[in-house]
Amino acid sequence: MTYSIVAFDEETQELGVGVQTHRPAVGSIVPWVEGGVGAVATQAMANARYGSQALELLKNGLDAEHALAAVLAGDDDRELRQVAIVDSRGMVAAFTGGMVLEVKSSVQGKGFSCQANMMLGSGVPDAMVSAFESSSGASLDRRILGALDAAQAAGGDVRGMQSVALQVRPPEDSVGPVTRLTLPGTDFRVDHAADPLQGLRSLLDNRDAEQLMGSDDVTDSLERARSEFIRARRMVLHNEMAFWYAVRTLSIKHQEHDEAIWLLNPIMEKNPNWALLMHRLPELPQDSPLRERFPSSE
Repeated sequence: MTYSIVAFDEETQELGVGVQTHRPAVGSIVPWVEGGVGAVATQAMANARYGSQALELLKNGLDAEHALAAVLAGDDDRELRQVAIVDSRGMVAAFTGGMVLEVKSSVQGKGFSCQANMMLGSGVPDAMVSAFESSSGASLDRRILGALDAAQAAGGDVRGMQSVALQVRPPEDSVGPVTRLTLPGTDFRVDHAADPLQGLRSLLDNRDAEQLMGSDDVTDSLERARSEFIRARRMVLHNEMAFWYAVRTLSIKHQEHDEAIWLLNPIMEKNPNWALLMHRLPELPQDSPLRERFPSSE
């Protein structure tokens, strides 16, 4: 069974797809998204060509309904398919073939469509709709994840979980300079896991924490940096974020060396190679107390 959602955010003009199934690497087949064009989910006995074909038709001016009709017309095995499309105006269209395995259905709302097959029970799409509609105001990727969570809570795949994918794209003309912390949209996959939805949530949390702590609006103020670091640490517990916060924000930007050393102590004890990296940083002054406290083996 696969359950998925295609969605359009009227405020941000973003387009997205979220999908979970009991097969590995669902992100390589089901989701297709192009900013400013549309989003497609092709599943059941999926015809992957539907994705590229539908996006090309949308770029050529067709709306979701007519693009769907065109891709179905060219497929003699369409009764084995389940597919949904949302275009850049929020128009949606969906199809579930008569030979798709039960329990199957799809439900559409304003700017989105939820669809599923091989469900444990019939309530999966309705649960997705309720979750998505009740989360208005949150980011599109978080709303999609909430819909996937609701699908699983409603019974999900009769076989269980294995892989998940989430893609969100902004309009192409809204993409500014791209850096490590400002990658446009979302493109996350968990290809094989006992709980892929939790893995996806962890990826989103890591992304959000890094973006939060990488903002000059946050790090220029020491008190705000401290406050936001505490909030970010509730989302992620790995050493990467703490290392850069201690070195770049506390020590280099604000000369709070003692606080930085206190934060770095357990990191260096667990893995001394962090000291090697720290000594290679050209922005760290040669007379920094951090260099003295954590000498390099190089």
